[in-house]
Amino acid sequence: MTRVEIYSIPVHRAFADALAAGIIARYGDGALGLAEGLILLPSNRARSAVQAAFVRAGGQGLLMPRLAVIGDADLDESVALALDAIDDDPIPPAIDPLRRRLLLAELIERHTPAGEAAIAGAAAFQLADGLARVIDQLHYEEIRASALVDLDLGAFAEHWQASLGRLRLLVDHWPEVLAKTGHIDRAARRNCLLDRVTKGWRAAPPARFTIAAGVTTAAPAIARLLRTVAGLDRGMVVLPGLDGVMAAEEWDALGPTRPDPDHPARPLETHPQYHLKLLLGRMGASRDEVIEWEAASDFDGPATRTPFVSLLFAPADYTAQWQAAGDLSAATAGIEGAVFADDGQEAQGIALLMREAVETPGRTAALVTPDRGLAERVAAALARWGISVDDSAGQPLSRTPPGALLLLLAELAADFDPVALVSLLGHPLVRKGEGRTAWLDQVRRLDLLLREPGLAPGWGGVSARIAARAADPKARGHGLAVQLQTWWDAVSEALGAALAPFAAPAPPASLLAALQQGVEWLTGDAVWAGPAGRMLAELFDQWALARGDGPALVDPADFPAMLGQLLGAASVRPPYGGHPRLFIWGLLEARLQRADLMILGGLDEGRWPAATQPDPWLAPGIRRLLGLPAPERQQGMAAHDFASALGGSEIVVTRAERSGGDPAVASRFWLRLAALAGDLPEPAPGGVPLTRLAAELDVPAGGTQPAGRPAPRPPADDRPRRISVTGVDKLARDPFAYYADRMLGLSALDPLSAAPDPRWRGTRVHRLFEDWVRGGATREGFETELAMLRDDPALDTIARAFWLPRIEPALRWAAEQVWNAGERQPLAVEAQGEIAIDGIVLHGKADRIDRDGAGRLAIVDYKSGGAPSAKAAYDKRDNQLGLLGLIAQRGGMKDIAAAPVDALEYWSLRPDRRAGGAGKVSATYGPRSDLKSAEQAIDHAADALSELAAHYLLGDAPFAPGEAAGYGDYDQLMRRDEWFGRGEDGE
Repeated sequence: MTRVEIYSIPVHRAFADALAAGIIARYGDGALGLAEGLILLPSNRARSAVQAAFVRAGGQGLLMPRLAVIGDADLDESVALALDAIDDDPIPPAIDPLRRRLLLAELIERHTPAGEAAIAGAAAFQLADGLARVIDQLHYEEIRASALVDLDLGAFAEHWQASLGRLRLLVDHWPEVLAKTGHIDRAARRNCLLDRVTKGWRAAPPARFTIAAGVTTAAPAIARLLRTVAGLDRGMVVLPGLDGVMAAEEWDALGPTRPDPDHPARPLETHPQYHLKLLLGRMGASRDEVIEWEAASDFDGPATRTPFVSLLFAPADYTAQWQAAGDLSAATAGIEGAVFADDGQEAQGIALLMREAVETPGRTAALVTPDRGLAERVAAALARWGISVDDSAGQPLSRTPPGALLLLLAELAADFDPVALVSLLGHPLVRKGEGRTAWLDQVRRLDLLLREPGLAPGWGGVSARIAARAADPKARGHGLAVQLQTWWDAVSEALGAALAPFAAPAPPASLLAALQQGVEWLTGDAVWAGPAGRMLAELFDQWALARGDGPALVDPADFPAMLGQLLGAASVRPPYGGHPRLFIWGLLEARLQRADLMILGGLDEGRWPAATQPDPWLAPGIRRLLGLPAPERQQGMAAHDFASALGGSEIVVTRAERSGGDPAVASRFWLRLAALAGDLPEPAPGGVPLTRLAAELDVPAGGTQPAGRPAPRPPADDRPRRISVTGVDKLARDPFAYYADRMLGLSALDPLSAAPDPRWRGTRVHRLFEDWVRGGATREGFETELAMLRDDPALDTIARAFWLPRIEPALRWAAEQVWNAGERQPLAVEAQGEIAIDGIVLHGKADRIDRDGAGRLAIVDYKSGGAPSAKAAYDKRDNQLGLLGLIAQRGGMKDIAAAPVDALEYWSLRPDRRAGGAGKVSATYGPRSDLKSAEQAIDHAADALSELAAHYLLGDAPFAPGEAAGYGDYDQLMRRDEWFGRGEDGE
C-alpha cells in the first residue's frame, strides 16, 4: 500500500467538533452514510467526547459511526472487543491486574539475589506495581526481556546494578508463573489484537470508511495499525495538534525517532511535539505528508493561535526568535492570566469565572487541571451557590466514604488506636438510617471517656476504662456509663470476632474477608451502594477470584498499606448529573474537548507539569540503553495538553504564589507564556480584578473590624461564692480564663488517645506517694509502688524510654526525704479542707501534710516539673500553698486539728543539676525572698484572696484577660489575636 492519508487538526480548532464536522461533510450523504464507518479512538473518554461532538453537529437526528477504543498511553485501556475477530486461534485472556500484582509480590518475596535484603509485605506489594509497569513497557515497546541481560552497566552505581540483577531474576521467572494461570499480560494481548487487526486489514481491506483519530501513542503495534489505516482506500489518520508551522531545523532538533549509533543525541522528550514525531517515524511517514484538516467548528479559536503556540514551545536553542516575533496582540487576544496569593484564593477566582459563565445562556466553561486538590476546592466553592459540577477525572476510591471506612477498619484491626476507633464508629455510613442518633450518642460518650490521659493500649484498655467508670457509683455520669458498657460489649464482641484473623500473619484473602465481615456488621448493605460502593465490591470480587495467589501470609501491620495502595489507584468517576454547562476536566479528559471559556488552572511547577516519579527498578540511563521512554516524556505529553487547550478562543491561565502553605514556583509553561506574550491582562468580572474579588469574597462589607479586648461583667448574684485554691491562682493570673472555666463551664478537651502528658504524669506521681504513705511509707512499700509504676500499661514507649529513667531517681530522693525527716512525719495525704472567709468558701486539697515534734504543720506539694518562684508568690500570682496553710491553720482540714503552720514546701522532682541532686525542696519565702516566713506567706495569700474576692466574686469587676496570661485554652474564645498588642484604644 503506497497511499498514505494523514491529517492533522491544528490546535486552534476544537478537535472533536472539527472532526465530527469534517466526517459529516465527507460521509454524511444518505441515511446510513455515517453508520457504515468506524472511528478508532485513544480512550473511552475520547469516545465520549466524539459522541458529544456528533450530537452537537448532527441536528435533529444522526446515526453515528461505530466508535472503538484502541488504547492510548494509559495501559489500562484495552483494545475494543469489537476488533477481536472470532476465529480458530483465540488469544489467551489478559490476567486481572490485581491477580498479577499479587503474583508479582509473591515473586519478589520468594526470589532475593544473594547478598540482598529480603523484601516482603507492603513493600513487595508496592514494588510489584512498579515491576508490572516495567513488564508492560517492555511489551509496549516490543523489547525482549533478554535485552536486560545484554546491558553494560559498568558506568552505573552499585545499587542500580543490584536492582537490575533482581529485575532480571524476576523477569526470568515471570513467564513461567504467568503460563500456569493460562493468561497473558494485558499489554501483550493488546499487541496481539492490534497486529491481528493490522494483518487482517492488509489482507482484506474493509469496505467501510475507517478513521483513526486523536491517537498520539507511539507504541510500535499502534503505529503499524495507524500506518495500515492511513493506507486503506477509505482510511485516514487524524492527529491532534501536529505542528506544521515549526521550521524544519527545529523539527530535526527534537531528536531521532530511531536509535542511530552515528548520532547518539538524546531526543527532546519534554517537547510537546516529540511523541507525534516518534509516531510518524514509526508509521514510516514524514511531517510533509500530513494534510491540515479543513473542517471548522463553533469552538475554534483564532487561526493566529496555532503559529503562536508553535513559537511558544520552540526548543531552547531557537527561543532567540522570540525577540523578532513582532506584534503578537492578535495571537494573544482572548488570553488572560491571574496570579493568586494562595491556592484557596485561586479556587475562589476560578469558581467566580465559572459562576459568571452561567449567567450567559448557552455559554460553557471548563476548568482544566491535573491538580485534583484544586479541582475539589473549585467544586466546593461552586457549591456555595448551589452549583453542582462533576470532576470527570473522579477521585481515588480511598477518599470516598466506603473506601475511607474500609481503610479505617483495616488500620484499627492492624494497630488499635482510639482515634481510628472513634472515627470508624462515627463514620457517616455506620448505622446509617434509623437508630443512628442513638448510636452516635454512645459514640460521643465513648469519645469523651477516651480523652482522659493514661488509657491502657488495645481493646482491653478501652474495656477496662469503661468498666471502671460503670463500676463506680460515685463517678460522674455513672448511669450513662452503665449504658455505654452494654453498648460497648456488643461492639467489641462483634468487631473482635470479625477481626480475629489480624492477630497473626494470615493469607491476604482471610484478612480481606475479616474486613468484609466487620464493615457489613457496621453498615449493613450501605457500604456497597453508589458508584464508590460498587467499585469497592468489584475489588472484593477481584480479590476473591485471586484467592490463593500472592504471598501465602501477610503481616497484618502491612495490610492497611497494601489496601491503601489499591484503593488509591482506583478512581471513582461521578455519574452524570452535574451542571450541563460547567465542567472540570483532567488532562486526559480535556485532550479532545473544548468549552467557550477554558480555564487552565494550577500552573505551578510540580502541579502542571507534574514532577516526574522515579522508577524503582530502572535508572534513567538504563531505560535509555533499553530503548524505553524516559519519565520526562510524560511532561512532554502534559505540554501537548497545555498547547492544545491554549488554542481556544477565550483562555484564562491561573496559578498561586503559595500552594499547600508553601511557596510555589511558576510552571515552565507559565514562564514561557510570560516571556513571549508579556504581562497578560487580568480577568475583571464586572470591572473588578479577579484576584481582588477572590481575596475579598469572604470579607464583610466595609472590611473586618477586629474585636476589642473582652471584659464580661456578669451580675454580682451570678458570681461564684465558692473558690478553690488553684482557682484563686487562675483568677489572679487570668480572670477571663477563670470566667470561661467556672462560669461558662468550658474546659479544653484532651486529645483522643492522649499520651502520658505532664498532667497525667503529675497525677500518677501523686497517686504513687498517696498509696505509699497510706501504706505506712515503708521501704518495701515504696519498691512495690515503684514496680507498679514501671508496669503501668498507660505508659507508652517514649515515656518508658525517657520519663521513667529521669523520674525514678527523683522519686527515690523524695522517699529519702521522708525517711530522714526525723521527728517530722506524714500526717495525711490528699487532705481535703475548706473554710469560710470574707463572704466566700475557700476549699482545696493538700498533697501531703506533715507534723513535727512540736505539733506544727508542714504543707507539701509535689511538682513533677519546676516549682513556682518566690516573685510569683510576692506578686500574688502563686497563692496555692499559702491558702492551704490558711485552711490548715484555721482547722479547716478534714480530721486535722487547727495548728500553726511552720513550713510551706514545694518538692520539685525535676533533677537539680546545680545542687547535684535528683530533686529539690523549695519555698516561696525565706532570707532571699520578700516574704520571710511561712506565716507571712499565709497572710500575703490571704490578702490576695480578699482583694480578688472583693473585685471579682463579691464586686462587679469585669473578667478581662490578665496581663500575665500566656497563650492558653481560651485564646480563640477571647479572640486574642485581634486585640493583643493593639492597646486599649485599638491602635
